[in-house]
Amino acid sequence: MTIQEAQEKIDGWIKTVGVRYFSELTNMAILTEEVGEVARIMSRKYGEQSFKESDKEKDLADELADVMWVLLCIANQTGVDMTAALEKNFEKKNIRDASRHRNNEKLQ
Repeated sequence: MTIQEAQEKIDGWIKTVGVRYFSELTNMAILTEEVGEVARIMSRKYGEQSFKESDKEKDLADELADVMWVLLCIANQTGVDMTAALEKNFEKKNIRDASRHRNNEKLQ
């Protein structure tokens, strides 16, 4: 599925099953919550924290998909074409960071 297809599919789901989009500010709060759930898994799986019993069944892929879902909702309701935005972001990074990371001693 392309990013554009994902945006269209989410839009269709929201307008049928979901009834309507939550407000942009509500979706921003939900995005923050979902990123927090990803952070919880990361800190327990890759960091020093141990899993709580209630966290052991949490799935990183599912939580990342939740982040993407809400992010694409926000893009849809604010008129952002994420394919175009990501392509533009690659261009920016290719210019700005053309040699930055290769010259970073910390990455050698």
